[in-house]
Parts: sequence; structure tokens; C-alpha cells
Amino acid sequence: MLRQYELVERVKSYDPDADEALINRAYVFSMQAHGSQKRASGDPYFSHPIEVAGILTDLHLDDETIATAILHDTIEDTLATPEQIEKTFGPNVARLVDGVTKLSKIEAQTENERAAENLRKFLLAMSGDIRVLLVKLADRLHNMRTLHHIPSPDKRRRIARETLDIYAPLAERIGMYEFMKEMQELAFRELEPDAYASIVKRLEHLHQGGGNLISRIGSGVRMLLGRNGIQAEVTGREKHPFSIWRKMAERHISFEQLSDVMAFRVIVPDIEQCYRALGVIHQKWPMVPGRFKDYISTPKRNGYRSLHTSVIHSEKMRIEIQIRSKNMHAQAEYGLAAHWAYKQADIAKPDAQISWIRDLIEILEHAGSAEELLEHTR
Repeated sequence: MLRQYELVERVKSYDPDADEALINRAYVFSMQAHGSQKRASGDPYFSHPIEVAGILTDLHLDDETIATAILHDTIEDTLATPEQIEKTFGPNVARLVDGVTKLSKIEAQTENERAAENLRKFLLAMSGDIRVLLVKLADRLHNMRTLHHIPSPDKRRRIARETLDIYAPLAERIGMYEFMKEMQELAFRELEPDAYASIVKRLEHLHQGGGNLISRIGSGVRMLLGRNGIQAEVTGREKHPFSIWRKMAERHISFEQLSDVMAFRVIVPDIEQCYRALGVIHQKWPMVPGRFKDYISTPKRNGYRSLHTSVIHSEKMRIEIQIRSKNMHAQAEYGLAAHWAYKQADIAKPDAQISWIRDLIEILEHAGSAEELLEHTR
């Protein structure tokens, strides 16, 4: 668990003007409020909100969001009141904590009890300030990392299913692909343990068979681009087990028939270099028809930009290559959160959000019934 000074140092490293006293007050308040409460793992309960805050420092989020993360369970799980939070930490943090608490209450209900009115309240809170959702996503990610400590298999499966159905897609919708992938992975391992183990075993076998195949191909791509005057950072990996499993299910094929198990990322300085790199790669290796996507000229709805192509490499295998600039890469890793340099004044204003949140508001206003609202929102 992060110590108090370590958490403050993390925030100050990217935001020298952060309100150190606010974070210190939140740390002490949460520690005292949670007292001797324990998690299923046996760890002090207090360790959970601190780890959630730590996850959000990786996104370089502002001091109010970090304080909210530290305090996010105090109203629901301790004797602390909303009035206390507002008096001690100000109206902004109190509003954010209230938004996260509302979502946690909805989450705790059974499927049948999740009234559309509760969902409506949450979506309105979220659209007012999407930091509510960022704290909730980090909360869910940490809960998934510690899911194996929960003794009840039914409860583990319910949490994993909800993560796969709701939270991973929400993370994807705001472009937070690293959150999405880890949530999918952890949920998949819980929900389909045999399939997960089988794919991991096959990936290990493939890795042993190919030796240093990924680094060999990655070095080849980097050298090819270098010879053509393009300075690029090239990284490669095997695709994630959940991604492989989903492709096998969608295409009704076996693992052996799945050809593009390896993916490479090419990061170059700017947009012009992206298209130059694409041209060099396509001149060297044949492109797989139907597998090219230009998300630079036509970005995804969540703002994601990159060039995607699959080629038939000289190792006689299909590989996927994503080409993007450094700025696009930051956006691809952390999505909407990447827009939020710590000094951005418009952080809570609706025009700093992205269009799908406005669409949600439209759904709220025009849904004819509770069932219609739930269906559209899903």
C-alpha cells in the first residue's frame, strides 16, 4: 500500500501546484473513518481506496480526483456524512464522492431492483463531471485485481460478469484501453477458467516454439523504418487471452486457425511519419485484404486515432501492426483522461466531455419508459 508521503510525491511529480494539504487531509480522514475494517484478503480496508488513488495517479489526475478516490467509500461504509465531507474537503470533492456513492448503491442492488430512476441519477451525475466515472473504473479495476480473495464463487462470478458487461465497455467508450484490457482479462479468467488456462498454455507453447520471434520481428520492423529515415519505437506482444477467445468465438475457428496472434505497435513523432511508415511496411510485406483501418483520418467516437493494418510477414505468418504518434499513443492508453493535464480549467464543464455523454443525456430526456432507458443505455 502507498504511504501518505509516497502518494503526495506521485501527485506532485506531475502537478507541482497540487494541494498537498487536501491529499494529506483525505488520507488521514479515510484511515480514521475506516478504522479496523478489513477486506476479504485480510488487509486493512483502508488499503483499497489508497490503491485506487494510486491507479489514478498513473493517469496524472488532479488533486480533487485523488482526494475523491481516497474518500470514495467513506459515506457508504463508515459513519462519515456528506456534510462532513463538504465541510472538510469543499463542495467539488463532496459532489464527486456523492456521485461515486450513488453508483455504488445502484451496483449493490439486485438486477431487478436496479430501477431506471437510479440509473438516470447516476448518468446525470456522471455527465456533469466524468471524473466520477474515472474513480469508479479505478475502484472496479482494483476490486478485480483482488477478486480471488472473495470466498463465494457466485459473488466472484457476479462481479466478473458485471465487469465484462458494463465496466469494460465503459472504459472502452472513453478510450481507456489499458483499463478495458485488464478488466476483460481478469473477468475472463474468473468466468471461463478452463478456456483461459487453455489459451495461456497454447500461448506459452507458441512462445517456446518461436523463441524470441516477437523481438526478432519487432527489430526487423524498426530497422526497416530506420533505413527509410523513420525513427520509430516498436514494441510487440502476443494478444491477450480474452481477445483471442473472443475472435475464436466470433469466427468459429480454433486457436491453430487464428493467424494474427501477434500485434506490434509503431510509435513515430507525427502524423506525416505515420503514413510514411505505413507505406514502407506495405511495400515490404503484402497487406491482408480487409484488415486496414485508418482511425487517423476517421477517429473512433471516443477520440482514438491510429492506423491499423495486418500484413503477411516473411516469417510466413500474419501480424497486426498499429501505427500512431506519441500524442495518439497517450490518448490510446488513457483515453479521455489523457486530455486532462492537471491545470486544465474546463475539467468539469460539459464541453470538455465527449459526444457520447451528450447522447446519454438525450436518451434520458427522450426515453419513453424505464425499459427503453435501460435498453438504450446498455
